[in-house]
Amino acid sequence: MKRMLSRIAVVSSVLLASSAVSMAYAADVAVAKPDAAKGEQLYANGDAARGILACASCHGAAGNSTIPMNPNLAGMPHEYTVKQLVDFTAKDDQTPPARRAAGGANSIMTPFATALTLEDKQNIAYYLALQKLDFDTAATATNEATMDRGQHIWRGGLPERNVPACAGCHAPNGAGVPSTFPRLAGQHPSYIADQLKLFRSGDRGNGPIMHDIADRMSDSDIAAVADYAAGLR
Repeated sequence: MKRMLSRIAVVSSVLLASSAVSMAYAADVAVAKPDAAKGEQLYANGDAARGILACASCHGAAGNSTIPMNPNLAGMPHEYTVKQLVDFTAKDDQTPPARRAAGGANSIMTPFATALTLEDKQNIAYYLALQKLDFDTAATATNEATMDRGQHIWRGGLPERNVPACAGCHAPNGAGVPSTFPRLAGQHPSYIADQLKLFRSGDRGNGPIMHDIADRMSDSDIAAVADYAAGLR
């Protein structure tokens, strides 16, 4: 009983902290209502005059990526996607982006995100939020040997290491929570694993809660739960 209450307390604190961050962020980046048509134009075609490449070239038509290192973005919460695009961008010359690649290097996304205005980011994110992930072609679980371990972590966490159940924030079916937590169902497992390792190392510094969770997970834990999450529907 005490263990169950402890787990509930951990998940509750995660949700409360994340909600506070989301509300503060929303107030900070509030702009006019996003324009999905403009977002689609930038996503599909880019803007050569401003040096903006088409997002679709890496993330696929309507956000359905076929490249494992590039995440599926279709149907992602608008607020979540905007925050990621903002976090890829440095605030000034002395402050590195909050979201970086391994070893503290700038992410491949940094120059692309930097070329976008906040309005661009909002428009692209809104367009993507309206798209549907194609689960017929989306990534899925492939490693039967780690399925039980992945399911255990997803549903129950690792209480002995104070790792809460992933389902508590990302939903039992991996759909995520609008504006706060991303959908992981159908996401490329290698991408999920890479992000957990970046959270763990601190190179992805835009999710302190996820850093604390990933820091308590081994490589095998990460691989198992990443593969399991990809197979959720």
